[in-house]
Amino acid sequence: MAKSQLHRLNRLLPKTYLCGNERLNCIELSGLLVERKTLRYTPAGVPVSEGWLQHRSSQIENGIERQVEVEIALLALGETARWLQAALLGGAIKVTGFLAAKSRNSKSPVLHVNTIEFLEGNENGSILQEEG
Repeated sequence: MAKSQLHRLNRLLPKTYLCGNERLNCIELSGLLVERKTLRYTPAGVPVSEGWLQHRSSQIENGIERQVEVEIALLALGETARWLQAALLGGAIKVTGFLAAKSRNSKSPVLHVNTIEFLEGNENGSILQEEG
């Protein structure tokens, strides 16, 4: 896509889809929090929470309905890590963020969480939290 076409498209898309730059890497996924590690801290003192999200849905592909199931690793930093720690195991959540490789040696995708929405288990039905 030519740069002028990309700039024109960028003006049409809501900023939330741009994730701060011209290259799209925004993921929104709902599911059940099926695993969560203990909260840890970086050497700089930043909270880190890791877990796994299990997603199941029905999607249309090439005009045919199919059942989709996937589990993806989650990583949250800072205040978002504290919110992920507060989520109930087995609870329904919706997360938004971006995909990155797990490490330099492992190209497995990890969803880096920027926002968490609790879909059940709180007084008003949802809580939206954004980092920073």
